[in-house]
Amino acid sequence: MNSPSSDVTVPPARPVPATGRALPNGLAAFLVFFSSGAVLVLETVALRLVGPYVGVTLQVTSSVIGIALAAIAYGAWAGGWLADRRDPRTLLAPALVLAGIATAVTLPVVRYAGEVLRGGAASAILLLVALAVFVPAVLLAAVTPLVVKLQLADLRRTGQVVGRLSGIGTLGGITATLATGFVLVAALPSTVILLALAVSLGLAGLALGFWLRRQDRAELPGPARAKAALAVLGLVGAGLTTVAPNPCDIETAYHCARVEADPGRGSGRTLLLNSAQHSYVDLADPTHLEYAYTRWIGAVADVLAPAGQRLDALHLGGGGFTVPRYLTATRPGTDNVVFEIDGGLVDLGERKLGVRQGPDLRAVVGDARMLVAGEPADSRDFVVGDAFGHLVVPWHLATREMAAEIRRVTRPRGVYVQNVIDYPPLRFIRSELATVAAEFRHVALIAPPHALAGEQGANFLIVASDAPLPLDAVRGRLDAVDASVSLLSGAELTGFVGSALVLTDDFAPVDQLLATA
Repeated sequence: MNSPSSDVTVPPARPVPATGRALPNGLAAFLVFFSSGAVLVLETVALRLVGPYVGVTLQVTSSVIGIALAAIAYGAWAGGWLADRRDPRTLLAPALVLAGIATAVTLPVVRYAGEVLRGGAASAILLLVALAVFVPAVLLAAVTPLVVKLQLADLRRTGQVVGRLSGIGTLGGITATLATGFVLVAALPSTVILLALAVSLGLAGLALGFWLRRQDRAELPGPARAKAALAVLGLVGAGLTTVAPNPCDIETAYHCARVEADPGRGSGRTLLLNSAQHSYVDLADPTHLEYAYTRWIGAVADVLAPAGQRLDALHLGGGGFTVPRYLTATRPGTDNVVFEIDGGLVDLGERKLGVRQGPDLRAVVGDARMLVAGEPADSRDFVVGDAFGHLVVPWHLATREMAAEIRRVTRPRGVYVQNVIDYPPLRFIRSELATVAAEFRHVALIAPPHALAGEQGANFLIVASDAPLPLDAVRGRLDAVDASVSLLSGAELTGFVGSALVLTDDFAPVDQLLATA
């Protein structure tokens, strides 16, 4: 005998409507793809916006990524919360328009704030990055949950709808990251990229609002005064961009670059990269070495090869091409090959810094680590390491594996000099000395006494060779160009290095070693 309950038929689940009417699938996909991609464009360009003021270090990069992710999290939460309380159709267009206005305002805000926060500590980095990313990213991240809520017309398809739109959003982010990194940044200034993004968001929001009004046959809520205020705010943001202080003469693929004339020396020019002094050249006198570390490099070169004796020289990092021009002028016939990752700096050097390529000076655009691996063994008398990302030696150029490649390229009696910047407590220079000494038999250090004492940051010059270094001759030459500088070698240098870490490709915490706290 069957139980009474077995005769009861359970009706199929009915579709549960979401607030408002669903969008066409194509439009929903576009909105999620576009808004997610816009967040990643902002994140990528933000690093270039803040770089001139706080540098391009691991801490800055981590701040940009972390704050962008925080904005995405808050935006998604806020968008979901609002979607449960109001019709998402009334919120989508304003979210896009507001995101466009916030993006336009980002440029002047960062440039004015950057002048105040320039070179600041971790809190200044976080604040400037937040000003560059947070508000527009929050607004854009709110779009996806609003769209998802509109598309959830049937609870039986919740997983399918959420999964599809989540995948589309991820694809939008991937597409925007690759397109910005490989195409936009190489082709356009940051100002143009952000203003174009702001205009695109604004137009997309206006077009969506117009379409929704026609579909609903009534204007969506929104007082005329509020709309006028938003339009004025957008125009003000775009206008402020045109008068905001711009730290760049040009933006290359890697740097915000500017060349300044020296008011005390008519032919002197200073190259600034991300607002930090990088190189100094004298257009009329290539033998003039303004910065102390370039005089130290010149002193080593003068001992290695007396004036007039040619050299086969390799330079890792071009910048203002100060040392290659010096060697060309003092040693005719010298073969200078310069590995410079930033082709824009090569062009700038040719236009404004007196760089003339020819048989004695050739610039090769590319990453020095990759290019050194292609150089013949025992092919160079003099190798100069002077590559920096802002004020930091790129970690992959500071490892034992890189030192081994340089040693392979350097002739048995050749010399390798490496410019390093460090600050108290001098952990990085000690590690870099230990790293170079792990490959070269003879190593010395040139540095200011106050820097060696840990009183302040400075340039340090590592000198290395497989042959005994002519230290007496180097000391004599240093006395002629910078008598106050110290030259450490032997037991004195060993004591300075101590038990410092040898950096390898597997473990090279360069940014952490440079941290002053």
